[in-house]
Amino acid sequence: MGLLTLLGRAAALGTGLLSATAFAPVSATAQDLYAGKTVTLVVGSAVGGGYDTYARLFARHLGDHLPGKPNVVVQNMPGAGSARAAGYVYSSAPKDGMTIALVQPGAVVGPLLDKSVKANYDATKFVYLASADSGTRVCLTLPNSRIKTWKQVQSEKVIAGAAGTGASNRDYAYLHKNTSGAKFDIVSGYQGMADILLAMERGEVDTVCGLDWSSAKAQRPALAREKKLNVLVQTTLEPNAELDELGVPNIMQFTEGEDNRAIVELIVAQQFFGRPFVMAPGSPETAIKTMRAAFDSVMKDPKLLAEAEKMGVDITPAPGAKVQEVVQKMYTSPQRIVELAAKAIRE
Repeated sequence: MGLLTLLGRAAALGTGLLSATAFAPVSATAQDLYAGKTVTLVVGSAVGGGYDTYARLFARHLGDHLPGKPNVVVQNMPGAGSARAAGYVYSSAPKDGMTIALVQPGAVVGPLLDKSVKANYDATKFVYLASADSGTRVCLTLPNSRIKTWKQVQSEKVIAGAAGTGASNRDYAYLHKNTSGAKFDIVSGYQGMADILLAMERGEVDTVCGLDWSSAKAQRPALAREKKLNVLVQTTLEPNAELDELGVPNIMQFTEGEDNRAIVELIVAQQFFGRPFVMAPGSPETAIKTMRAAFDSVMKDPKLLAEAEKMGVDITPAPGAKVQEVVQKMYTSPQRIVELAAKAIRE
């Protein structure tokens, strides 16, 4: 089965899989495991960004769906596009089912695409609990920017803000520069998306790419409501209806050549698990089953969904088992395309 076929089936089956597992019975052992305890949710980004927003939203509700109703606390651990957090949970945190992480997809696919990075974790062996969003990523500018369209990006020098190696905003900026003709001058080193957006407001940089549309709306809700965000392009395998209505073009319109299109498809496949929650391999089987069931349930919690809507946060869930399958499939992609994709997201 090809990667795109698998993603299509995953999208179609996601809701059914959630429904089937959301109300699995909980054993007395699971009750004993979590009652009176504290679950630590490590988020691989700085305070104030999109991933931090999702982490804190789920921390407020996840405990209600775990036996014994444990407390859930958030610990920010930014660095290397969430690779630091991934490595901590995989190698250092106790494997007792009490520590989980929300990481950027780049931390999952980074070891596949960058062989020079000696990751202290194996992304294929993580236990994937769920993904909170299967999103569309965008490049955008703010109302104060002179850059309003992708055609300008292809014809004028544009300064793109980015965080460090492995961050989606950095990878996608280079991806567009190397496959779609963007004339980006990429300035890296910002701590996170919140800092990049502030730099855009100050006029230090023109644009940011690799930002989830749901995150953009959550971080600048007034601009989104007033349709003042200049969304230059949407990067997705399946067009986003809301962005289509706004007339935002798909990156594939500007991606020429069979190899370039295959590269973009491989990179974009990670958007199926746009907000992946993981647990370390070797965790107790009871904890894995219980946590997956809790995530399946909380994704449908009316209280969480109402709060998410108020915040402008999209919840388009994917079950952990399906995320696990997609990750495994990505890691068996043709080596030639993997190597080309690795070059495309680097300077």
